[in-house]
Amino acid sequence: MTLIGLGLLVMAIIFGRTVAQSDWAEWFLWDRTTLTWSLAAYGFLASVLPVWILLVPRDYLSTFMKLGVVALLAIGVIVLAPTIEMPRTTIFVAGNGPIIPGTLFPFLFITIACGAISGFHSLVASGTTPKLISQESQAIVGYGAMLLESFVGVIALIAACLLVPGDYLAINTRLPAETLQTMGFPTLHIEDLSRLVEVDVSGRPGGAVSLAVGMASIFSGLPGMSGLMAYWYQFALLFEALFILTTIDAGTRVARYLVQELAGRAYSPLKQINWWPGVLGASLFVVGAWGYLIGTGTISTIWPMFGAANQLLGMLALCIATTVLIKMNKTSYLWVTIIPMVFVGIITLAGCYELFVLFISRAVSGDDAQALTMTINAALVGLVAVLALIVLVDSARKWYGYLVHKQPLNSTEVFEGEGIQLPAGPCC
Repeated sequence: MTLIGLGLLVMAIIFGRTVAQSDWAEWFLWDRTTLTWSLAAYGFLASVLPVWILLVPRDYLSTFMKLGVVALLAIGVIVLAPTIEMPRTTIFVAGNGPIIPGTLFPFLFITIACGAISGFHSLVASGTTPKLISQESQAIVGYGAMLLESFVGVIALIAACLLVPGDYLAINTRLPAETLQTMGFPTLHIEDLSRLVEVDVSGRPGGAVSLAVGMASIFSGLPGMSGLMAYWYQFALLFEALFILTTIDAGTRVARYLVQELAGRAYSPLKQINWWPGVLGASLFVVGAWGYLIGTGTISTIWPMFGAANQLLGMLALCIATTVLIKMNKTSYLWVTIIPMVFVGIITLAGCYELFVLFISRAVSGDDAQALTMTINAALVGLVAVLALIVLVDSARKWYGYLVHKQPLNSTEVFEGEGIQLPAGPCC
């Protein structure tokens, strides 16, 4: 079955260009609204279907492609040793940049997001990963996934930095070339890049297109690959889509678990993962929430908030790990978790504050539609920051009791009989 799946995947990659140039292409040219609804429908199905039906085979096959692409990129970087065109810093260090409006600190760390530390991975490792492995000794696969994610982050930075600043800004903003010229960032190769990839790449913000152009430049520079930059560009976009789909299905499912557990405190049947009304209701709530943000906003408004929330989850994961170390009576290792926890916490909370102020200012100065979206974004950022602070303060209080007042250490928690009941086998 693996060979069949890989064969079909390779055929789809090879003949995808043929379909794009045929009469069938118009069936795949969807507008923003249709694409948003389609992603929402996929997220809903991935959240409610048993993992062995959709998540397991899709993740399994896509992993081969991810590993292959990352390895090929690494080889390309080593063999070609491409020149980094992006300067060490730009005039936007102090803020007011056309892509990220904040200052270098703290938005540098928030923008890198899961390439550095990922709280989202901690949720997946405790949410969907246990349902995909057959025994506890395989849990280290989550650690390997985080290492691969960090490596992808490094390679992605290299690929993006191959573009000269003017071309990078021309792709990731909708500013005209004349404006970029007056800012000191002339566009040098943007027309040539568009011709080589056979797509107009100007004014395509979000980072996906600039990354795909950088990756295509690396691939096409390998021996025997010249003249295939358009193919590699589309291939790079497909590679990025695999990561996005993984985030959608795993993220929606994990969010559904959390919503069910939280709502189950008010109505206990909602905690049961095999109770379909609760499963469907929680999934609709989660999909409706992120679908609304995508439908009413843009990636440029949601992305900084995603980075901040992801880093705060990373801080909470380190906070929990600190508690576990204390309860295991391994206090000599506390510095391993406390130092990065404090570092990530300070930076991310500072970023949350700046985002909150930014969203509020845009809500006041914008039209009614923008005001509502920015107000929701500000409320979400503020809520996430406050909840993270509550957990951190409560944990610090517990640590003080364990370490100073020598309160008894409980290595296990009391089991709640009405909690989530998981059916046998890789089901939910």
